[in-house]
Amino acid sequence: MPDDQPSGAPADPHPDRAADQPVAATADRPTDEPDAATAERAADAVAPPAASPTAGPRVVITYCTQCRWLLRAAWYTQELLTTFHRELGEVALRPGNGGVFTVEADGQVVWDRKVEGGFPEITVLKRRVRDVVAPDKPLGHSDGL
Repeated sequence: MPDDQPSGAPADPHPDRAADQPVAATADRPTDEPDAATAERAADAVAPPAASPTAGPRVVITYCTQCRWLLRAAWYTQELLTTFHRELGEVALRPGNGGVFTVEADGQVVWDRKVEGGFPEITVLKRRVRDVVAPDKPLGHSDGL
C-alpha cells in the first residue's frame, strides 16, 4: 500500500492514469443514437396508440365522485371484464358529479341510476350488457333470474 494512501481506502484501479485528468462517465458522452427509453417516450408522444383491429365494444361507467361511488364502479368493472373478457374491448371509468351513475355499452345506456331508481344487481347489469355486446353469449345462472 502506498504511504500517501489512507488506511482502508481503495487503491486507484487505474494507476497509469494521470491524477489531474477527469474521467467522463458513459452517460456524459454525447452519442448519435438515443437510448431505448428516450426513443420509446418520443414515439409515445408523437403517435397515439392505435386501436386494435380486434377491439371489441366499449363499456363506460360514469360515477359520482361527490357520492364516492368509485369502488362500486370499479367492482362492476371487474365483474364485467371477468364475464366478457373475450367480448369487450375496454371498460372505462368516467368520473362525474351530481349523483350520476350510468352504464353505457357500445354507446347505448343500459343503466341509469336516476331512471332506474338505484343500482343494478350484478346479474341484471350483466344481462343488459350482454344483450348489447354479445346477445348469443350464455350467462349460466344469471340467465334464469
